[in-house]
Amino acid sequence: MAGELELKQEQEGLKVKETKKYNVQPRKRIGRKECQLVTFDLPYLAFYYNQKLLFYKGGKYEEIVERLKDGLSTVLEEFYPLAGKLEKDDDGVFKVEYDDDMEGVEIVEAIAGEDVGVDDLVVKDDMFGLKALLPYNEILNLEGLHSPLLAVQITKLRDGVALGLAFNHAVLDGTSTWHFMRSWAEISSGAATTVSVLPFHDRTKSRNTRVPLNLSQPPPPPESNGNSTAAAPPPLRVRVFRFSESAIATLKSNLNKSISNSADSKPFSTFQSLSIHIWRAVTLARSLAPTDPTVFTVFADCRHRVSPPMPPSYFGNLIQAIFTGTAAGLLLGNPAAFGSDLIRSAIESHDASEIEKRNSEWEKSPVIFQYKDAGVNCVAVGSSPRFKVYDVDFGFGKPESVRSGGNNRFDGMVYLYQGRNADGAIDVEISLEKGAMERLEMDKDFLLD
Repeated sequence: MAGELELKQEQEGLKVKETKKYNVQPRKRIGRKECQLVTFDLPYLAFYYNQKLLFYKGGKYEEIVERLKDGLSTVLEEFYPLAGKLEKDDDGVFKVEYDDDMEGVEIVEAIAGEDVGVDDLVVKDDMFGLKALLPYNEILNLEGLHSPLLAVQITKLRDGVALGLAFNHAVLDGTSTWHFMRSWAEISSGAATTVSVLPFHDRTKSRNTRVPLNLSQPPPPPESNGNSTAAAPPPLRVRVFRFSESAIATLKSNLNKSISNSADSKPFSTFQSLSIHIWRAVTLARSLAPTDPTVFTVFADCRHRVSPPMPPSYFGNLIQAIFTGTAAGLLLGNPAAFGSDLIRSAIESHDASEIEKRNSEWEKSPVIFQYKDAGVNCVAVGSSPRFKVYDVDFGFGKPESVRSGGNNRFDGMVYLYQGRNADGAIDVEISLEKGAMERLEMDKDFLLD
C-alpha cells in the first residue's frame, strides 16, 4: 500500500508524493552468496549512502518504470551484492551477504507537482533543495545491516523523470557505481541481454586481511534543551561551474608554459591543471591568513596501483584518499605550478608500497572516518570526468543532467563530471560556505571570463 508520504522542501517549494514502495530481487534464484568487506571498504562504514540524481526527458512514466524494473532484476543476477545486506561473522568481520529470501533493492515511485518539469530542476545548483527526489537522505552506511544496500526513487515530472539513487558506500566506489549503472542501462535499453562486462567479486584478491570491528548504530543526538552553546555549522551552498574544452586547454597550456622546458620536465595533466585552478581559487575565496594551512585531497582509484593490479571490473571500494597541503600564503604567493607540483607528487608517490603501508597501519589501529575528515581548509575531489555518466541510456535517451546528492557534502567537497555533450567539457560541482561561494562566483580569473 502506498505510503502517500508528502515531502516538502520549504525553501524551494518542491513537493513530492510517494505513490508506491516495493522491492526488486534478481530475476533468477542464485542461492546464498557472500563477500568479505576488506580494508579498502571498511573506513566508509560511517559515511552516508552515496547519492546520484539523473534527469531524463520524454517517455511514458509507466513504461519507464517497467523498463527500469525489468532491467534491474536481470542486472542484479550479476551485481547481487546490491540486493543483499551487510552482516558480521562470528569474529566481528563485516561482509556483504545475499540470499534469495532477502528483500532486494528498494524502489519508490513518486510524483512531483504537475507544474514541475525537467528544465525547472536541472538549472538548480543547490542539491539540498532537491532532497525530496532522493532516497536515504542522511542515512549511514552502517544502516546496511538492516536496510537495502541500494535504494531507487523514480519521480514523475511534467515532461520526464528524475532517477534518484542511494548506494551503500561501504559496498562500492564510483568506478563500480557507474559500471553497474551502464550495465543496467544496456540491459534495459535492449542493447544487451546479459551483463557485457562481468563484475569481479573476489575482494580478498586486493586485500585478504580480516579486520574485526566493534561497531554498532550510533545513538540519536541528544535533544536540545535550548541551552546549548554549540554553534551550528555555517550553511553550505552548492554551485556547478562548467568549463569548456577550450577553457581547460588554456588552463593546461598556461600552466605548462610556466615550467622549465628542460628535457626532464614533465607536463602537467588536465586533472592537475584543473585541480590547482580550483584549489587556489577556493583558498582565495575563503580569505585565509597566509599562515593558515590548506589541504588538497583526491579520492584516487587504486585498481591499477595495487600489486598485483586488479581489473577495472573489480566490484567494491578500491580507492584511497591522497593528501597534500601547504600554507595558504605559499599556495597563492607562488606560481600555480608550485601547487600543481604538490598535487602531482602526492599522486605519483601513492604506489603499491605506499598503499600497503597505509593499509597495514590502518589494520593495526582501525579508524572509521567521518565523511568530512578530508583535512583542514580542504578541497577534496571525488568522482571523475572519466566516468561516462551520460552513456547511461535506459532506452529513453541520455540524461539531461547528472548530479551528486546532498549526502557526504562538506565545505570544500568537489565532484567532477564529464560535460553532457562529451566534448571535453568538465562540470565542477563545488560545496562551500555561503560567503566563500559568493566570493568565488565573483572571481573572474576562476570563471575564466
